Amino acid sequence: MQVSVSLTVNGKAVTAAVEPRTLLVQLLREHLELTGTHVGCDTSQCGACVVHVDGASAKSCTLLAVQCDGTSITTIEGLAKDGVLHPMQEAFREHHGLQCGFCTPGMVMSAVDLLQHNAKPSETEIREWLEGNICRCTGYHNIVKAVQHAAQQMGG
Repeated sequence: MQVSVSLTVNGKAVTAAVEPRTLLVQLLREHLELTGTHVGCDTSQCGACVVHVDGASAKSCTLLAVQCDGTSITTIEGLAKDGVLHPMQEAFREHHGLQCGFCTPGMVMSAVDLLQHNAKPSETEIREWLEGNICRCTGYHNIVKAVQHAAQQMGG
């Protein structure tokens, strides 16, 4: 049995027929081919799958697609506008806040949400906010520097 789900993804109206057990991350990656959202652990531990649901960060491996019916979803692909990277994406590039890149989409999405709540976070606040995102490569130092730089660029 399939159900219809209608939502807005990266500013575009989308309708898809999915099984009721389909996770949001599966809808994004497999049905809509938005593969920037990564599947890391499938247990809500790593944060690689973070997207924004109605403006707030959420782990898309923990949400059923049907739960998101009628919502607005922003993925990592939706941050850049007209070919120009979002300030957070640019800061991650500039400050080498990535190595293998697997955690990067979730880190960036979580960091953007942080700055929506706190325009001038301290290093401790950044580290605490990103606790739900695991990076096995960087040691987080450059990620924190990238978030601090983006905060300055975004007016914080």
